[in-house]
Amino acid sequence: MARGGQGLARVAVVVRAGAAPLWWLGVFAAGIGVLVPGVTGRRIGVLSGAALFIVATAVVARSRRKRYAALAGAAARAGKYDVLQDRAVTVRTWRRGHRWWLLAAFAAALGSSFAVPAAGGMLLAGTGAGLRLKAAWLGRREKADDVLLWVRVDWLGSRGGGPAGKPVKGYRSTGIAAGDAAPGGARRRTAELV
Repeated sequence: MARGGQGLARVAVVVRAGAAPLWWLGVFAAGIGVLVPGVTGRRIGVLSGAALFIVATAVVARSRRKRYAALAGAAARAGKYDVLQDRAVTVRTWRRGHRWWLLAAFAAALGSSFAVPAAGGMLLAGTGAGLRLKAAWLGRREKADDVLLWVRVDWLGSRGGGPAGKPVKGYRSTGIAAGDAAPGGARRRTAELV
């Protein structure tokens, strides 16, 4: 990073990085949890899990939207010497930084199946679904404003998360074609790159 440039990571990619592992770990834990009769029984466990899934999805998808919107509205244009981090690097950093939290959440979801079958796994899956919806909301905002939103890597901390946390003072913006991720943080298709 020459001449004062900053390393920048896509905001939507950071948000979306946890969606797939949380979803799949949750689905796996719920699937195993259904096999355990549990204290409450399968029917109550699955119904409780469905309610937890809906609540978790809604809460995670809507949390901190005002903060994201405020940071996006005040985004400064990225500088000439700013370095845009690849999508794969951002995702890998988040997942490595949170691997023990993911493992602990998976173990807790499995363990809870002995009390309320499948509920913990469905809660975990709902968290992943909520992150995916939040990333999609950010993507719609990026498309509407015709910009991509970036955050300084050093503000994300060692675990590579928290794109709307206290250390984040503001976002940077680039044109819609910058970087290797589409609006919303998904992989950009080859045709879009040309």
